[in-house]
Amino acid sequence: MTSPLLLPYEGPRLSLRNRIAMAPMTRGRADDVTGVPNPLTARYYAQRAGAGLIVSEGIWADVLGKSGPGVPGLVTEAQVAGWRQVTDAVHVAGGTIFAQLWHVGRMTHPFILPDGATPLAPSAVRIESERIYTNAGNVDHVTPRAMTTAEVEGAIGAFAREARNAIRAGFDGVEIHGANGYLIQQFLAENTNLRTDRFGGSRENRLRFALDVVEAVAAEVGPGRVGLRISPDNPENEIAERDPRGTYRALVDALDPLGLAYLHIIERGAYQALADLRPRWSGTLIGNYNGPEATPLGAGEEVLAAGLADVFSFGRLFISNPDLPARLATGAPLAAHDPATVYGGGAEGYVDYPDEAVPAIR
Repeated sequence: MTSPLLLPYEGPRLSLRNRIAMAPMTRGRADDVTGVPNPLTARYYAQRAGAGLIVSEGIWADVLGKSGPGVPGLVTEAQVAGWRQVTDAVHVAGGTIFAQLWHVGRMTHPFILPDGATPLAPSAVRIESERIYTNAGNVDHVTPRAMTTAEVEGAIGAFAREARNAIRAGFDGVEIHGANGYLIQQFLAENTNLRTDRFGGSRENRLRFALDVVEAVAAEVGPGRVGLRISPDNPENEIAERDPRGTYRALVDALDPLGLAYLHIIERGAYQALADLRPRWSGTLIGNYNGPEATPLGAGEEVLAAGLADVFSFGRLFISNPDLPARLATGAPLAAHDPATVYGGGAEGYVDYPDEAVPAIR
């Protein structure tokens, strides 16, 4: 019996060879000064082009939203040219790839930012219980600076400009990163958004930044080329959402009429987001489980069989199994990844995992 993950998908605005998506994963291999992708990056993504959809690693929309060493941007002409090499390689291999647009807000550090800048966030709320990795090692977070209203509006514009650059670089579409405690979720969550202007306070105001970003990006590249990733009730990076059901129902209800390419939901925490939000979303829905271990293929099959999502995304499994869909089709064994080589470095642990099921793209 064919796995539901291997069936082709024809959605309102998305056509995929199978229902397996490669989730966005930071790999930290870009040039840390220029933000240009590593020359190996084209090979890395082309090796994984058997996925129905690839979502790239998070790419910063503004250098003040850069999360750490080796994270690429999509702002300068050199960065656009570097990503064009990646998208060309993926398309030659028959794949589809979206760029993930990213601003981390308070989840960065002066050691990472140009001229030692202070991180920006909705409000001056510091992360207390965790440390952050920089070129100087793991250090304590600093208290971010609350963005002015003009800076919030500037960040919205930065997302739109990055989306335009992504299409210029050959990406098939873009995914806005609204999950995992980064800038968009910092605006959504009550504990990180203490603002009193039109971007804070009431639920309607806390939703405004996310909605304005989506609408600006959709106006720039067309809604049918825009996805949004969210992680309701995810406590990662010290996010605390008092009423995730109410917040995300309101968000999805506002987004559904826009005709986006997809909604990408990470389920983590007590709130059963996929089951609750699936009936409210008329377009393509991508499911994901974000936990400490790699999500087994069977979990994705169960989600599709239950009708909770149309496509399921896997992260860690794609690190060490570049031919993941082919392995599922042939029953080839799955390889485990080496955690020591996930972030930074060169070819080792990046493009040298063997391809057991089909010839590797070298």
